Amino acid sequence: MRGVVVIVMFVGVVVAGCSDASEGKYGADLFGVTCAHCHGSDLAGGVGPPLGPGSDAATLTDEQIAGVIGVGPGAMPAFADRLTDEQVESLIGYLRERQGS
Repeated sequence: MRGVVVIVMFVGVVVAGCSDASEGKYGADLFGVTCAHCHGSDLAGGVGPPLGPGSDAATLTDEQIAGVIGVGPGAMPAFADRLTDEQVESLIGYLRERQGS
């Protein structure tokens, strides 16, 4: 019984300490916590494809990018339930700024 109590307490502490890293973040800050670890802080790619100038992402419309962010094709996680519309718009704006468009 004591072991169960310890596990429940541990799980409670872990869950209480977890917060959504994207909460309240927009633009560059949001990209840094949600995208950079796969797409690179310089948008040059890595685990995920590049997103910077000259990339395939630079040829997509804003609506297409929003769809990719929401659905998360392939190994990319879906962010439709994690990000607000305003956050998605801020990511697109950040990408366009960095892409020079």
